[in-house]
Amino acid sequence: MVDDNQLNRLRDIAAPAPGNDAKARALGAAMRAYDVGEKTSPAAQGSAKGLRLTERAQKLWSEIMQKKLFATPAIAGLVALPIAGYATIYMLQEQPFYSGGDEKITETLADKPVATKKADADAESRVAAEALAPASPPKPQSAAGLAQQDALARNAAPKPTPAPKGEFAQDGGAAPSGRVMMSISPPKADGATQAGRMPGAESKLMAQPSTAPADQMPLAEQNRDRVGDFKSNPVRAALEDPVSTFSIDVDSASYSFVRRSLREGALPQADTVRVEEMINYFPYDWKGPDVASTPFNSTVSVMPTPWNQHTRLMHVAIKGFDAKPAEQPKANLVFLIDVSGSMNEQDKLPLLQSAFRLLVNKLKPDDTVSIVTYAGDAGTVLEPTKVSEKDKILNAIDTLAPGGSTAGEAGIKEAYRLAQKSFVNDGINRVMLATDGDFNVGQTDDDDLKRLIEKERKTGVFLSVFGFGRGNLNDQMMQAIAQNGNGTAAYIDTLAEAEKVLVEDASSTLFTIAKDVKIQVEFNPQKVSEYRLIGYETRALNREDFNNDRVDAGEIGSGHSVTAIYEITPNGSGGQKIDPLRYGQASVSNGGVANADEYAFVKIRYKLPNEDASKLITTPVTSANEVADFDRASTDQRFSVAVAAFGQKLRDEDATAKFGYDKIIEIATAARGADPFGYRSEFLSLMRLASALGGNR
Repeated sequence: MVDDNQLNRLRDIAAPAPGNDAKARALGAAMRAYDVGEKTSPAAQGSAKGLRLTERAQKLWSEIMQKKLFATPAIAGLVALPIAGYATIYMLQEQPFYSGGDEKITETLADKPVATKKADADAESRVAAEALAPASPPKPQSAAGLAQQDALARNAAPKPTPAPKGEFAQDGGAAPSGRVMMSISPPKADGATQAGRMPGAESKLMAQPSTAPADQMPLAEQNRDRVGDFKSNPVRAALEDPVSTFSIDVDSASYSFVRRSLREGALPQADTVRVEEMINYFPYDWKGPDVASTPFNSTVSVMPTPWNQHTRLMHVAIKGFDAKPAEQPKANLVFLIDVSGSMNEQDKLPLLQSAFRLLVNKLKPDDTVSIVTYAGDAGTVLEPTKVSEKDKILNAIDTLAPGGSTAGEAGIKEAYRLAQKSFVNDGINRVMLATDGDFNVGQTDDDDLKRLIEKERKTGVFLSVFGFGRGNLNDQMMQAIAQNGNGTAAYIDTLAEAEKVLVEDASSTLFTIAKDVKIQVEFNPQKVSEYRLIGYETRALNREDFNNDRVDAGEIGSGHSVTAIYEITPNGSGGQKIDPLRYGQASVSNGGVANADEYAFVKIRYKLPNEDASKLITTPVTSANEVADFDRASTDQRFSVAVAAFGQKLRDEDATAKFGYDKIIEIATAARGADPFGYRSEFLSLMRLASALGGNR
């Protein structure tokens, strides 16, 4: 061991003086390093590439040594940790950032030094002092705080000024002299959610999380998608509440939204998952009616539940009459297209233009198309034009360009005016609204929009909504006006989805065969102790609404498939979740009840498109509707149940908590069946993605 005396002797020994050769070598190395930084030319204007990382580090360190900012070894030791942060700040100030990707890079000025050396030294000293100061831990930011802070930052931002002659800037702003300004579009990602109250309904605002302190947080683009907030249907006791009433739903927006989230590497927010829309996204070969006078046919089956041995599934399948193209009436369509500034992204207006080109090519020569755009003010781009002049219509679509704020109210009014101008008796009269959902000028209250749409609906002009893009999608608004416009809501995230909605499903999207379709199920307490409707939370109706023809409900298009699934608990199965009433059984035990052998009684009420009085279809559900084994159910029935299980899994519902993704994938794989367009194969890949993201639970 080394004792203290030895250490003291070593401490007293003087360090040898450096020789002249050593001094010369050290000075030469320092000057060469300095010359590398001085002689490196700045990046040419318009180029994103600059110095290599090692060259920037050499340049930075040589200037530190030259200016003698760090005079002693002790200070240099303290600088060792924060130097990386200082280097990063310096590099970003000196050189344009290059990511190697597709990000947009905007430069406003060539590198011209305009500040004095003293100013440069002061600035570097200031940065060095900040680097040496101990960093305080960042304050946690709530989602609400982030949204408020972002709004304040936008309001406080200085207005852009024109770039001086010889300089250039993207986004209309000029940079301070001697600076390089960069505008990089970050990728969108799902983050934390922020609850916000929308007029007339609950909604959620999905925001990007950040851990940066408030005074240092950059003004990053946030995900401002708005979705309706709802709770899953509860288990109900048949003895206490035997009747379930809801409107049908043939929308498919939720499935597309879920697909995009999973492909971007994130599990979807629970409230974006509407299970009935996921089930009804797929075409099924349910038995349909034989004649057009009966708009649809219903098939009811009772089968074992894959995820619960104590319950059964009551599967209600509806198939609309599939009218042949020759039998379909003339179409009068008005394209109401959002061309506001928020549509200036590849997955918005450009995708929208491609989608509507597909639709135009699907229409018949004697159909009519009009085009209205809205951004600040509404404008008519194309007066009613026969599809026989297809080139004129396609040219009008191709010349659309984004810009301005969104005056949705004015656009809708103008679209309805054109629809009335070329109204087709006994034909298809429909406004087709394409937007990212940003209504920020005019009538922005969802209730006001609903009243406007309801008023126009009575004239015979229906409205469908097609959502595009992410980060600004107002799903809540889309659902509200589509439901009140006797139309559908779809979310188009790819050109393939546009082809499905506007080409493959064009007849069901455009040609309504029944409107205000409602379903009411009465369960027999003698056979069923409990039940739960899977999905349709946003379509629930009061019991008395079923017989009230003034109450609006969903529509069915030509060839549409609609599926509803109940999970029921038979009496004596041992799967009850609700304790029985102490005095409740007396009402049904004395004398029994009529039709005691039935599980339930299914009633469907609808109106023909041009009629105001509803018609009724009824179906008793008995043991004749039972399927003894789940594997004996039809391919389409088993696949639809797999989709229902997947939707519940994504919503993290208790019913499927112990039913793993692997079991759902197994059911769907065995029931894939005929898949001419690859929709079911795609569904299998999405489940594998969700399984990986969810930890294979």
